[in-house]
Amino acid sequence: MAPSASEYQPVSTTEDLDRNHGTGEKLGVEMMELGKDVSVGPDASFEDEDEDMDVEKTGYQDVELEERLDFSVQEELNVLKKLDRRVVLFVALLYLLSFLDRSNIGNARIAGLERDLNLSSDQYEWLLTAFYITYIMFEWMALLFRIIPPHIYLSVCVLFWGILASLQSLSTSFTSLLILRGLLGISEAAFAGVPFYLSFFFRRDELATRTGIFISAAPLATTFASSLAWAITSLGEKSGWAPWRLLFLVEGFPSCLVAAWVWRSLPDDVEDASFLNRREKDIASSRLRVEDAEGDKTPGDKKLKIKEILQALRDPKCYLTAAMFFSCNVAFSSLPVFLPTIIEDMGWSGTTSQALSAPPYLISFFTVLLTAYLSDKTRSRSTFIIMHALLACGGYSLMFVAGTFGLPSWIRYLGVYPATAGFFSCVTLIITWTLNNQETDSGKGTGVALLQYFGQCGPLLGTRLYPESDGPLYLKGMAVCAGFMALVGVLAWVLRMVLEKENSTRRLKALTGVDGLGGEDVELLDGRERRDKEFYFIL
Repeated sequence: MAPSASEYQPVSTTEDLDRNHGTGEKLGVEMMELGKDVSVGPDASFEDEDEDMDVEKTGYQDVELEERLDFSVQEELNVLKKLDRRVVLFVALLYLLSFLDRSNIGNARIAGLERDLNLSSDQYEWLLTAFYITYIMFEWMALLFRIIPPHIYLSVCVLFWGILASLQSLSTSFTSLLILRGLLGISEAAFAGVPFYLSFFFRRDELATRTGIFISAAPLATTFASSLAWAITSLGEKSGWAPWRLLFLVEGFPSCLVAAWVWRSLPDDVEDASFLNRREKDIASSRLRVEDAEGDKTPGDKKLKIKEILQALRDPKCYLTAAMFFSCNVAFSSLPVFLPTIIEDMGWSGTTSQALSAPPYLISFFTVLLTAYLSDKTRSRSTFIIMHALLACGGYSLMFVAGTFGLPSWIRYLGVYPATAGFFSCVTLIITWTLNNQETDSGKGTGVALLQYFGQCGPLLGTRLYPESDGPLYLKGMAVCAGFMALVGVLAWVLRMVLEKENSTRRLKALTGVDGLGGEDVELLDGRERRDKEFYFIL
């Protein structure tokens, strides 16, 4: 309902002025010098500071009048660029350090770890499994992003995993290293909730690109780890320090220094972003308020709601994405930690194997970014998940067939490229799709927690697919991973069918006037445009 003249109140502060600036209504503002009264009345005139600029205006018309804000497309793009640089790239750097510290054990293995600590193949597998057991046990920590300020929460986690990763260089036995790997899993479990954290800043149709940037840090970390391992191994062979010890120290300690940076610079939400001015914060908040309205969520509400958590726990969509994540993680968790060994068993030396491990992950890095961008542009998740699941399946199948028929090693090596590009891209979109399928913050947090709880059980299987006894071809591991990646594609198709049915039901209710404002139509309510607030799932 349009406000009456009696509802207009004097505005005497710059904060109030900011809130009323750019409403786009013919309310009018009589502005005087700073420090004097500023009155707003129905007969006054309002002059927008961007009036002379030939720019397109973006107006979100489906929130209440006092919450609406008009701003140019260029202003919105500037805000997104700042959020990308100061939030997305920041957490991507943290994930790079995280993935580096969890996966460099594969490089350490062929750098002398197994020999110096007298590890059996089974003991090495337990070192991998220990990390994921504790990682899974503490997946509930994803919900803590709504309870503990993220800059405090993540800085503590980063500090602890940096210390633990560095202490691995001092290990003298299987037992000591096993304990450190278990503790490392606890400290890194917080990262299960980072895509949920990104939803505090970005809309649903923007999350795949940002999650893609975040997840792409994993193949980039593996590329970096392989290149760094090659350099350290070459250097360590000429020094008295064991190369694997130097590897753990050099790749682990930087996280301790970065923790202080996290505490100081990582924002908790839009309002806490010191790099945004008042106008930019209003723009960022206005964008999110529209999506809150679509999801029937109270803007600014940070409390966890038991009802919404229970609703997410009963939602079959959560379990479908969790099953997809489980299947994908069988491959995602196993190849990075076994690839140097697999390549070495193809006939190359240890140092050459370190170097050859890097290119597939570099290609994966660019593939993930491109896939995530296209997924957001087309507002489609299932299409790209199915495509990349089949791509990864083909890569593993090529390695299996080449090994079975005794084809040259370079053909087996070529299969690594589609395999890694496929499963890294699938992981990105599965996480994003889980967030897209939930209408509330509590639902998103619960969905991500379920995704991680069930999905991270995949590594318990994946880390045991390449025992030394299966070398040098590792046919069983290749066949199992190919099968699970094919299953990811099937599950993605099933979930798409489920979502299409639910969307059709919601559209029918809207068109018949039940729980909606008339489907996709636009109505004029009290003389202003307002769009349907129905929540539709992204396919």
